[in-house]
Amino acid sequence: MNQLMLNDMKVQEIKELSLSEIVEKIETETAALQQMEINHTTSPLENPMQIRHARRNIARLRTILSQKQQTEK
Repeated sequence: MNQLMLNDMKVQEIKELSLSEIVEKIETETAALQQMEINHTTSPLENPMQIRHARRNIARLRTILSQKQQTEK
């Protein structure tokens, strides 16, 4: 499993990434979240809080991506 799914990414860590790296992480995290949700539907996850953490990581990534795009304009 992706280590990022287990630990919340710190905002400072995300801000240090480039725009392309952030977009790549969003895609990776979204795919992992979808897979987790499918697995959780068929048989409950050992720790269902992982889904919440994944959603919040994606939201964090998208927020910082948006902020970076605004500052580049």
